[in-house]
Amino acid sequence: MSSEPHAATAVRERFDRFARDEAPGRSELYRVWAAGIAADPEVQAVLAGIPAAHRQPPLVFAVTRLLGAPESDYAQWAAWLHAHADAVVAECGRRSVQTNEALRCAALLPALALIDGPIALLEVGASAGLCLYPDRYGYRYRRPDGEVLALEPPDGPSPVTLHCEVRGERMPTLALPDVVWRAGIDLDPLDPTDPQTRAWLTGLVWPGEEGRADRVRAALDIAAADPPLLVAGDAVDAIARVSALAPPDATLVVTTPGVLAYLPWARRHEAIAAARAAGRWVTIDDPRLHEGWAHAVDPDAWPGGFAVALDGDIVAAADPLGAWLEWRAADAACAR
Repeated sequence: MSSEPHAATAVRERFDRFARDEAPGRSELYRVWAAGIAADPEVQAVLAGIPAAHRQPPLVFAVTRLLGAPESDYAQWAAWLHAHADAVVAECGRRSVQTNEALRCAALLPALALIDGPIALLEVGASAGLCLYPDRYGYRYRRPDGEVLALEPPDGPSPVTLHCEVRGERMPTLALPDVVWRAGIDLDPLDPTDPQTRAWLTGLVWPGEEGRADRVRAALDIAAADPPLLVAGDAVDAIARVSALAPPDATLVVTTPGVLAYLPWARRHEAIAAARAAGRWVTIDDPRLHEGWAHAVDPDAWPGGFAVALDGDIVAAADPLGAWLEWRAADAACAR
């Protein structure tokens, strides 16, 4: 049992919010499980034994599936949890959510296209490094009128095709970057050649998310064929050290897609300062997450989603995982 005050109450409130606001439309199974937990004090007591930073619903559910929980109704899942409580608590305590979604490259690409190459790419929060291969993926950007802009690597069609809906009337000028060096920083980097990495990253895909697990597998094949440099370390402390390894004749680009939310407020801004000191900085973040933007964000004018920015200048709004993009940069950077 956790010594954290009111831990069971925190579990109930978190899983209730997940069932109500986050799972609907993405995973009916996770919605059912989360709603069951929110009404089950005995399971709440078990999950309260997990440290607060490691009991996010997607993490708990992925761990139980990894350990063999039945993907069935809540009663069967809860019975399995009670029988394997110690193993679940221990495994959750050593795991973290490392969603490695290659589709984010569809949101990163417009910002990367504004940078002169060749590029040395360094990602913070890299997991297995799947967002370090924007030059190895194929892209299909669909405009509101149905027109599709297709991009493929020069050496032929990629086994990974990223589909992105373009919202609004404008479309950025797009081109695949010339990436000559790629490296990632993570507290616990994952080896893309390791079968256990494949099992964990596909296990983090929510049941019901069609095609996503296949995309993870195909992207892992690309990364495993040419593994990046992956360094274990803290973002702020490691950026300068790892960036010093990049080839000097390439433009260093530090990306922080979706990772700053996991850092305390002050540490976020230290990471941003380190990224900007090292080279160019590209990020995908909730516009309210930090104060690293070049210009203040007007909440009333924001179209939703996350902000995509280059050196703090917001160039687009996007789905957090890259499923849609709305270009918001100056006309000079756009193709009509």
